[in-house]
Amino acid sequence: MPDPIHLSPAKWLAAILVHGVEQIALIVAATLGLTTANAWSQTTSPTPQPASAATVGLAIALKKEELAPYDITVFPNGRGLPPGQGRVTQGRVLYANQCAACHGPSGTEGPAARLVGSDGFIGWDDPLRPLRIAKHPLLVQSVGARWPYATTLFDYIRRAMPYHAPKSLENDDIYALTAFLLYRNGLLDASAVINASTLPKVVMPAAAKTVMEH
Repeated sequence: MPDPIHLSPAKWLAAILVHGVEQIALIVAATLGLTTANAWSQTTSPTPQPASAATVGLAIALKKEELAPYDITVFPNGRGLPPGQGRVTQGRVLYANQCAACHGPSGTEGPAARLVGSDGFIGWDDPLRPLRIAKHPLLVQSVGARWPYATTLFDYIRRAMPYHAPKSLENDDIYALTAFLLYRNGLLDASAVINASTLPKVVMPAAAKTVMEH
């Protein structure tokens, strides 16, 4: 092969196609008196390595205790439920004080989302409901009709309610409110007490309507 140092660009391309980049690098190395490692490093571009967050100063690692206030997701099987318990009777008082202003005295009036009812869009026991839905569409999303897991009720109340002061309720209060709403939907007795063990066992009417992807 001719001296690669003095090849024209076209002949360089032809040489690379015939012999390959690595072979050409070795020939150049022999011509210039370089070692194989030096030849390869000088005839190829190094692969750039991503900088770590610490290097560029874009983030810091958080400690477990710093993440704890935000790690509050409750899963359908009950994973993530905190210690505590609540009674239906306690929840009735809490609902009147914290929830009724937005969801109605019985959980059906709105204007915020309907919390009681397993009848879907129209309930035979509520002939005026279609008129209310026209004014407040959120009433369609009834907890009793559309929510497939009882644990989601606890999760939502804990992270988003009451509307004027989210995350202000104690765990026992959230359990009590959850128990009361499940009672109002006919899923618990008036004397029921729920906790992290019993809440996941409540079967919601919408569970049978829910399609799960595995």
